[in-house]
Amino acid sequence: MADVRPQSLRPDASPLRGVLMVLLAALCWGTTGTAQSFGSGATSAYWVGALRLLAAGAFFALLLAGTGGAAALARLPRGPVLLAGLGMAAYNLAFFAGVKATGVAVGTAVALGSGPIWAGLLQALGGQRPPARWWAGTALAVAGGSVMVGSGGAGAQPLSALGIGLCLLAGLSYAGYALVNARLVAAAAPAPVTAAVFGVATLIALPAAGWIAGVPQLAPRDGLVVLWLGLVATGVAYLLFSHALRHVSAATGVTLALAEPVTAFVLAVLVVGERPGWAAAGGGMLVLAGLLIVVVAELRGTSA
Repeated sequence: MADVRPQSLRPDASPLRGVLMVLLAALCWGTTGTAQSFGSGATSAYWVGALRLLAAGAFFALLLAGTGGAAALARLPRGPVLLAGLGMAAYNLAFFAGVKATGVAVGTAVALGSGPIWAGLLQALGGQRPPARWWAGTALAVAGGSVMVGSGGAGAQPLSALGIGLCLLAGLSYAGYALVNARLVAAAAPAPVTAAVFGVATLIALPAAGWIAGVPQLAPRDGLVVLWLGLVATGVAYLLFSHALRHVSAATGVTLALAEPVTAFVLAVLVVGERPGWAAAGGGMLVLAGLLIVVVAELRGTSA
């Protein structure tokens, strides 16, 4: 049996630990929709994305100041940091623009669904082909996620080629970020790496949001929503994700992130009071089944 884990993983990698970290990150990401439901709805989605990056950047700055890790920033390779930061900024901007043009259901399905596929293809191009079992689990999870986000039914917008393209770009950008970030955290501590990457992403996203959406209009409760999104759904979540990339492949990390819509589904039922149909519940079961297959493939580390 051949070991197919990427060479960027550390020798002390623990796949189970990495799986659990990504799933915890997905729990944090899954709170995004519920948190936004408490906002006023007056703030542009572009500004929500940019401001959550700013709040996350502040979180990482405080974390480094408290742990004495700020000096490590100067030792990070600038090229990969800039590339990962560009990927995260492009993901935020392309995702919100794509969803606006195509609609939430289709846009989310294309962006989230294409991310793992892009990650698998990029990892294969880099010489580390994911096993067949990984592809099977990813396909099942992507299909289940598509059923979940597409089960809303009413009010679908006409398909937009530009919107679909932007959502595909969002998935590609996220996959690229994950692969570059995996290389970075294999050689440096996750906290300064994540802080540097999100600092770059913030510097790109803020002026872009101002150019696209103008001056932000924030109600007080919107500020609280942005703080939650920045500190928990972005800061804590991506710190966990960066740690996880020391233990699992980037392709597996991106696929396991599909646990996010399952979390969002549960919170929508328990907190917001939504009543999704059986199709959404069935899609969630498919996601969980697919993720289980991916976890088995990662833990065994074998080509099938």
